[in-house]
Amino acid sequence: MYGQNELTPKQKAAILLISLGPEVSSQVFRHLREDEIEKLTLEIASQRKVTQEQKEKVLDEFHSLLVAKEYISAGGLDYAREVLEKALGPEKAVSIINRLTSSLQIRPFDFARKTDPSQLLNFIQNEHPQTIALIMAYLTPEQSAAIISNLPADRQVEVSKRIALMDRTSPDVLKDVERVLERKLSSLATQDFTTAGGVDAIVEMLNRVDRTTERTIIENLEVQNPELAEEIKRKMFVFEDIVMLDDRSLQMVLREIDQKDLALALKASSGEVGEKIYKNMSKRASEMLREEIEYMGPVRIRDVEESQQKIVNVIRRLEESGEIIVSRGKGDEVIA
Repeated sequence: MYGQNELTPKQKAAILLISLGPEVSSQVFRHLREDEIEKLTLEIASQRKVTQEQKEKVLDEFHSLLVAKEYISAGGLDYAREVLEKALGPEKAVSIINRLTSSLQIRPFDFARKTDPSQLLNFIQNEHPQTIALIMAYLTPEQSAAIISNLPADRQVEVSKRIALMDRTSPDVLKDVERVLERKLSSLATQDFTTAGGVDAIVEMLNRVDRTTERTIIENLEVQNPELAEEIKRKMFVFEDIVMLDDRSLQMVLREIDQKDLALALKASSGEVGEKIYKNMSKRASEMLREEIEYMGPVRIRDVEESQQKIVNVIRRLEESGEIIVSRGKGDEVIA
């Protein structure tokens, strides 16, 4: 049993995951590295009892840190400090802010994230594609989607490619870009290498643009960089997004899926996904599927992910052939 006042960060993380329960914890694990999962799993397994007081303290601390981060993101450090002092008192507010800022780095182009996308477009549309990509990588996905939708088609592709292939940017380059736009963007420079862009960034952006813009970018990337285009397409619709399909589309998808793949895919999915699928099956079929999952026994995560990807590929194929519609963002509203 953990000591009352001597919890390490790893122990606190273990208590938090225990408190959240297996379903939520499994979702958290999906965002961790393998070594992090192993360490946390061992910590959880070694703990036989967690008191209600420990749970409450850890959950309270987690909630305070989460709220503080949201305040910092919304209005900066001074705003966060002011709100927290009013809510929690000066001493606790200072403690929380100090803990966050010890590891917190304010991202470049902070002012730009509070600026209207149409104004940003005027600021950057005539810049070099690499400069546009660098700035957009630090914006919110909604801002980036609005900007890229209004760029010429050739620039959409070029900027998207550069964002997806972007990894780390040196402080000197960031400072140079900020200096050029200093009169318009009022930015803060970082003191260390910062990570931005990447495939996940462009996927978030493309998930929010209209279908025409998305298709233009993907089709051109398929010619220029097929491997990159395929990686982006794989991530644009994940298995859990099935809950966003309308019933008719899901029923068409289910007709194309092997029962064994469906059972494997649902083995480690959320209850929401399972209920959505069961609702669109006959009573007998859903009962058989539940039984198959129940008696399946332990399975490898890799096998589950492969089955989920097969189902995602079916959805993509049906969408590309026009048999189903996957709503993605502006311009994708369906007319009955």
